[in-house]
Parts: sequence; structure tokens; C-alpha cells
Amino acid sequence: MSNKKPTVTVTQIGSATGRRFDQRQTLIGLGLNKMNRKRTLEDTPSVRGMINKVQHLLDIDDLN
Repeated sequence: MSNKKPTVTVTQIGSATGRRFDQRQTLIGLGLNKMNRKRTLEDTPSVRGMINKVQHLLDIDDLN
């Protein structure tokens, strides 16, 4: 049996320029501080909360 943890892949499609400070910090926390940067993250409630906060700046792909 595999112990793979679910993941989610996010790509930054919106600029952080002109956004609120907390939204910019959330992008940095996700590892996305430049346009078109892509990250695969562990699918946890805390990561989902961060994604929801800046979902208008992201393209979200679920992977399992």
C-alpha cells in the first residue's frame, strides 16, 4: 500500500502588485512570488485556507 499524501498544484496567474499586504504575504507563503510560477503543495487544511485567500490570483489543479 502506498502512503502518498494528496497534493494540489497551483500556478500564479495574477500579479501581486497593488494587492493588500496580507495577500502578498500569502503568495510568498505558498512559494509564489512571481507570475507563472508553479508549485505542488501538500493538500492540508492550512494550505487550502491560503489558496482560498488568494484564489483570484491562482490557477488550481488538484492531484491525488
